[in-house]
Amino acid sequence: MQDQPPPACPHSTPTPPRPPEPDLFTWEFASDPYPAYAWLREYAPVRWTELPSGVEAWLVTRYADAREALAEQRLSKNPAHHDEPAHARGRTGIPGERKAELMTHLLNIDPPDHTRLRRLVSKAFTPRRVAAFAPRVQELTDQLIDRFAEKGEADLIHEFAFPLPIYAICDLLGVPREDQDDFRDWAGMMIRHGGGPRGGVARSVKKMRGYLAELIHRKRADPGDDLISGLIRASDHGEHLTENEAAAMAFILLFAGFETTVNLIGNGTYALLTHPEQRERLQRSLAAGDTALLETGVEELLRYDGPVELATWRFATEPLRIGGQDIAAGDPVLVVLAAADRDPARFAEPDLLDLSRRDNQHLGYGHGIHYCLGAPLARLEGQTALATLLRRLPDLQLGAPPGELRWRGGLIMRGLRTLPVRFTPPGSDSRTGT
Repeated sequence: MQDQPPPACPHSTPTPPRPPEPDLFTWEFASDPYPAYAWLREYAPVRWTELPSGVEAWLVTRYADAREALAEQRLSKNPAHHDEPAHARGRTGIPGERKAELMTHLLNIDPPDHTRLRRLVSKAFTPRRVAAFAPRVQELTDQLIDRFAEKGEADLIHEFAFPLPIYAICDLLGVPREDQDDFRDWAGMMIRHGGGPRGGVARSVKKMRGYLAELIHRKRADPGDDLISGLIRASDHGEHLTENEAAAMAFILLFAGFETTVNLIGNGTYALLTHPEQRERLQRSLAAGDTALLETGVEELLRYDGPVELATWRFATEPLRIGGQDIAAGDPVLVVLAAADRDPARFAEPDLLDLSRRDNQHLGYGHGIHYCLGAPLARLEGQTALATLLRRLPDLQLGAPPGELRWRGGLIMRGLRTLPVRFTPPGSDSRTGT
């Protein structure tokens, strides 16, 4: 008699089939990467992946692993630790090792150089300096809204979210007003083309570098009350920033700092306009003079759809394990902040936008020694921009269906190309159209 299989347990539940692996880095993925990130967290939380540039890297997607990787000292920020030949790095998108003084800054150096530079820069870029800058941020916000308020429509990226942080950081650094439109043009070239090494981007970087070097030279001879003068004056036990270090810091504050704020304002406004009940809660709170929901709300917007999708490059200096996965020395590692901040193991109902969320230790500005130095300024600008938009344009609404909006391609940043909106011009009667 042949052996018969045992009868199935009447109470057993069949294991659901594994969903198909999603495509990464397509245009559809750029519009909404979160379902793909959910698949990675579940089935391949530390995944070796080929990127659009052709380079391969580890993607880290779970919150606990991401937080560990961001603080891991064996993951270096210096591209010299990458085992790919130096001549190939320009093709793959990995920055070359110390390819220019301007590119040697806090985002791609390690201790002890990082410790020294961050300590010196922190002496100039203080919370008090940022807090004292709040009236100017409000003034710039109102001036930009004044330019389009009477039209009843605007592209909030190009007319508001983009110029606000570039003018603000120029003012903070001490760039004269008559030169700030040049910075807007240079920054616009870099943000449109993702910081690539050729053509107009390279010319913009060269012009910005030359201008900053000249400005720092002038500020050294005639310092003011601005951040560049503060960087020049900053000292610690007799140490000062060199002229190249000060220029590199000014550059990274301009470029990295302004682009994250563009996306914070753009992504945040889009999230509010597509979640009207949350937008109305915030408007009622602000009308009552309560800013508590604005403060927690900006943190939730940073978690829910933040401006930085992947943390900048890291490279293993020796073999290590992350999330149970072996990482070889020289391997590139990319921490996916957007995936970690939607991890249900860390956040209750992570795909739900809740402006009053309290337990919200998101990774939107990183973690560890490379935590974003400009986070207080970005928060100030984000809170001011969103509160002023909702106060002055209370019936703000999308000017196009969400499915028609396009997101910028690129590996690190996440942001909309445009954000068309409509609203009733202040002072007009919406019932009569006058």
